[in-house]
Amino acid sequence: MADTFITVAKITEILVGQLKPVEVSGKRLIICHTLEGFYAIDDTCTHDDGSLADGWLDGTAIECPRHGARFDVRTGKVLCLPAAVAVHSYPVRVEGDDVKVEIG
Repeated sequence: MADTFITVAKITEILVGQLKPVEVSGKRLIICHTLEGFYAIDDTCTHDDGSLADGWLDGTAIECPRHGARFDVRTGKVLCLPAAVAVHSYPVRVEGDDVKVEIG
């Protein structure tokens, strides 16, 4: 069976508390590095389709810079209105120095 995880970054590129926008197979994602590890979510706020890449991490939450919607980067779950729909999250694994994402 083929490996479906795609390398998107090196672990040294994204410090704890930071995020990095990437494009994988035509999808815009954000790789988030928290104290718990690396997570990947869609780079689109479900409230108004704006980019989350200019937002900021607060622990395991990302806040949209446009209207303040917050999402859990581990699951994509909405934490704060005005968003009502979760963002999609993707499996992430670290192999050596590589951060890899599976987009399905």
